[in-house]
Amino acid sequence: MNKRTIYRLGFFSLLFTLFLSRGYEMKAQMHLDVLSWKATLEDKGTAEKKIIVTAKIKDGWHLYDQNMPEDGPNSTEFTFYKLQGARKVGGFVADRKATEQYDKQFEMTLRFFDKQVSFVQNIVVTDPEKFYIELGVTAQACDDQACLPPATEEFTFKRTDLKSTAADTSVPEDATQAGEGTTQEALENVEDAAAVSATEGAMSEVSSDKLWTPVVDTLKAYGDETLKQTDSSLLELLLFGFLGGLVALITPCVWPMIPMTVSFFLKRTKDRKKAIKDAIIYGLGIVVIYLVLGLSVTLIFGASMLNNLATNAVFNLIFFAVLVLFAISFFGAFELVLPAKWTNKLDSKSDSTTGVLSLFFMAFTLVLVSFSCTGPIIGTLLVQAASMGDILGPAVGMFGFAVALALPFSLFAIFPNMLQNMPKSGGWLNSVKVVMAFLELALALKFLSIADLAYGWGILDRETFLALWIVIFACLGLYLLGKITFPHDTPLEKVGVGRFFLALISLSFAVYMVPGLWGAPLKAVSAFSPPLSTQDFNLYDGQVHAKFDSYEEGMRYARANNKPVLVDFSGFGCVNCREMENSVWINPKIKSILEEDYVLITLMVDDKTPLPEVIEVEEMIGSTLKRTKLRTIGDKWSYLQRSKFGANAQPFYIPLDHEGVPVGPSYQHDLDVEKYRTYLSDGIKEFKARQAGKPAPVSHDTNKKEVQVAE
Repeated sequence: MNKRTIYRLGFFSLLFTLFLSRGYEMKAQMHLDVLSWKATLEDKGTAEKKIIVTAKIKDGWHLYDQNMPEDGPNSTEFTFYKLQGARKVGGFVADRKATEQYDKQFEMTLRFFDKQVSFVQNIVVTDPEKFYIELGVTAQACDDQACLPPATEEFTFKRTDLKSTAADTSVPEDATQAGEGTTQEALENVEDAAAVSATEGAMSEVSSDKLWTPVVDTLKAYGDETLKQTDSSLLELLLFGFLGGLVALITPCVWPMIPMTVSFFLKRTKDRKKAIKDAIIYGLGIVVIYLVLGLSVTLIFGASMLNNLATNAVFNLIFFAVLVLFAISFFGAFELVLPAKWTNKLDSKSDSTTGVLSLFFMAFTLVLVSFSCTGPIIGTLLVQAASMGDILGPAVGMFGFAVALALPFSLFAIFPNMLQNMPKSGGWLNSVKVVMAFLELALALKFLSIADLAYGWGILDRETFLALWIVIFACLGLYLLGKITFPHDTPLEKVGVGRFFLALISLSFAVYMVPGLWGAPLKAVSAFSPPLSTQDFNLYDGQVHAKFDSYEEGMRYARANNKPVLVDFSGFGCVNCREMENSVWINPKIKSILEEDYVLITLMVDDKTPLPEVIEVEEMIGSTLKRTKLRTIGDKWSYLQRSKFGANAQPFYIPLDHEGVPVGPSYQHDLDVEKYRTYLSDGIKEFKARQAGKPAPVSHDTNKKEVQVAE
């Protein structure tokens, strides 16, 4: 890399950093200017204390009250992340009455505060030595024209903040605080009270313990094939990794090294058998290096953490930025390579050492040299493995990738005559690089979309996503036809047949996506594009919408209406979930069954909406009992799937009766419409048979005592 390139790269990095920091600074300053918070602890020497949280609101702006209507604006919400040595008495109460006014935009009467308002929470200290409170308030400020994004302010109160050590030990601490009570008591307290009261009078109460009781053995009694499905997913990931390795082979960083490296092995010794042996060991070295990388990711993060990481905003935004940066580099703006001293050092190591160790250093050199081309492919592969939620995913995917990458070095060493038939390096390799740049731009939008959906930002709806993809693939088609050129391209005198057909496919794909701007399902891209629910202008009405996004609320409704339940564990970043919804659910027969014969409950395991209070539970992870904190709605539903059904991958469909007991096995990603229809029909038959008195499969679930809330 020359000095000019280094300066350019440094300049762009600095510019990007300044842009991000300036953006955060402006956002923070805007909130600070419009809405500021202050929290104090009022202590009059008794066990009873008051937490007073005061908001100062800029003139012309207002702050919405707590518990606003579901279809209204964002409410002001208070969350106790931690509450130790004390218990709450009631909830936060405003020190003055909110202004009530009819809002034409929301078509409802809204409650809000202006200028200044204080919210008061009464608490009772039960143990001054353990006194510790972590509190957060989430709110947004609005004026007559716009609203700022919701922001969270956090406060901490410690033992040193107490003026007196008076305590009341006659009443136990509130069971809803972190680390107290039973699992279901804590989980029930985070349900929507209004929705509960609306249905409570129409039915007898369902046993909460039964709704959350593990049913793993019941699923096994049905011959559940979840484990086989997981093995199938791993096989798909292995194939995906192998295909990624084949793609990496034809990149400009790897392709020229194949004949150079194989020739080196054959010239290294006159003994052809030894040269072949060295080449095979060299290929195995490549496999070992990538396999260690995959295993490291697995051991560091684990299955559930990988699933969370796959929808983490920071992770997805970083990956989005990295892919865009690689794309710009591949277009020819600058060259991205690792520091030369790294590869030079490894080269010297391979020359100075002998035997297997020297071959290993040579393999490591290939990995580093090819990083600029293989990096995006490897990153995408690891993200795909993470979204599966399977602990072996990264290792399996990297193994497939490494085998494909190492295979030609061994094959060409065994059959050196094949080298003569290999295409020579040239301008076509740069064309491959540019094509990869277009594909990376398209893929980068997927990662931005995942973060956007998980956190509800609303910046990349379906129309915007499809419009960008249409332009990207149209430009790719024009590039392949020679209508668009980049700095390092070789002049195109004529368009080859293969290149023409690739251009035809790309342009046709762009045209295919155009009807999607008006709501067409677009099954071919449904796994990648945002769901139809994000589309503003939609002429299509064939989509299936879940009636409930709350497990307990949906179960109560099902009991009141005497219908079986289909629980759909899904995720905003789940590619296979979108494919099932847009390829299977939209079938008229399936749609009719889901909407008329079942109560459909969709639970998003990557929903980043905070719970009103953090819930601390204990669960068995392997053979170890560990504490887990459920901070978001997604954490809660992910815990339900793990603890009750023993599964961690999405999509995961399970039919239940009113007691939370399965009326059939689970179902995962399978696009066979008729098979899915039969599956749903069998669940209905089993439900009706059970209603008539047929008992459910006997469960001797040994996991029931393993999942308990910390006491």
